[in-house]
Amino acid sequence: MVAVRIRQSVLHLRYELQIATRYLRARRRDAFISITTMFTAIGVMIGVAALVVVLAVMGGFEQSLRQRILTLTPQVQILSFNGSIANYDALLARADATPGVAGSDPFVVGQAMMSSPRGISGVIVRGIDPQNAAIVSQLKGYIQHGSLDKLSAPGEPPSAPPAMQTSLRKSHGATLTPAALAPMPSDGAIAIGSTLAEKLKVAIGQPVTAVVPVTAGPDNDIATKTGHFTIGAIFESGVAFLDRDLVFMGLQNAQRFFGREGKVDGLEIQLINLDNTDAVTAQLRAEFGSSYRVSNWMEFNEAAAAGFEMLKRVYALVLLMLIGVAAFNLVATLIMVVMEKRKDIAVLMSMGATPAEVRLIFVLKGLIVGAFGTTAGLLLGAIGCFVLSHYHFIHIQKEIYGMSTLPIEIQPLSFALVAVASMILCLVATFYPARQASRELPVEVFRS
Repeated sequence: MVAVRIRQSVLHLRYELQIATRYLRARRRDAFISITTMFTAIGVMIGVAALVVVLAVMGGFEQSLRQRILTLTPQVQILSFNGSIANYDALLARADATPGVAGSDPFVVGQAMMSSPRGISGVIVRGIDPQNAAIVSQLKGYIQHGSLDKLSAPGEPPSAPPAMQTSLRKSHGATLTPAALAPMPSDGAIAIGSTLAEKLKVAIGQPVTAVVPVTAGPDNDIATKTGHFTIGAIFESGVAFLDRDLVFMGLQNAQRFFGREGKVDGLEIQLINLDNTDAVTAQLRAEFGSSYRVSNWMEFNEAAAAGFEMLKRVYALVLLMLIGVAAFNLVATLIMVVMEKRKDIAVLMSMGATPAEVRLIFVLKGLIVGAFGTTAGLLLGAIGCFVLSHYHFIHIQKEIYGMSTLPIEIQPLSFALVAVASMILCLVATFYPARQASRELPVEVFRS
């Protein structure tokens, strides 16, 4: 029964499609044309597969970089135009009640000069609440050594390493008193990046010194304030400027160190879905009014996002040209078919076929070849993406890219756009041969 229905449906196909499919079959005298058609389809397949894989890799790089940056920096940030925020508990409750917000966290931010006995570097200090699950849960994935829980502990004496004591004894000799070897009081623990830890040559539990400029006195003279901290955690995000310049400190310790007791510089908002960034930002702006500035990650990283988007477009354009080269091989293939089938075309037209119907035959033939190559290319690209994501046999430098293997981000929309673009190119490639076929005059063909 099924076979009968299939046969009936085939018989009811338009004759143009039946003729187009017959022209795909290889006969001995048409073997060269059939081989050319096959290689044209293979060319389309390779181009489509390459474009799909490259878009998946570029999307993976963009997603990985965006995730690493947004884990350690705010997704949405709320600042007051009046300076520091004192009643931030009430603001946190209002922010958490906004739809689309996963959590909020008050923060203090400032610049400092951080040093150890073996190095010095300028840093950006960010005070966060180590007990805030919504914020800290994302940071924990990048902690290499130590724990963020130490950031909430009050100041403790740092452990003075034996190597440091030995170095001090050698440099100062007998003039070094036991009091000089005693550990200085600590202002709390901090978390630093792996690059900064390597630059300062410090490890977990070792002391560092931070110096910040402060204004004091009736004339607001600039002075310096020194704090002594211990290394409580070392993180590695894979983003160079974050691992080199960013330092996390417990919120209360940061408030005391920067002289902002009971105040914060702003609120950090984490979103449930980054795709709703614009909508949530608009809701927060309406909620907090004109006294607060609400900005999001797209505004912070606009240059980086634009650069990635431009790079993806350039790669897509180059590989689309590769598909175009393969697709336009159809022009030569169909022209050879037209030359080979001149008598068949003349017979069809003498039997009443219109030029439009003749054109449709060769357009359908080109679309069938393009559809086969496109489908095979999408399948090959999907297999390639699966293999790259599950079997990490391509290795890259982790020090540069923050990852050791190629990241893959498969987006169904990319597959659909590649398929549409490939079919459009194949369709355009059929126009000229189809037009030439429809202009054949049966009288001249029979006369020749």
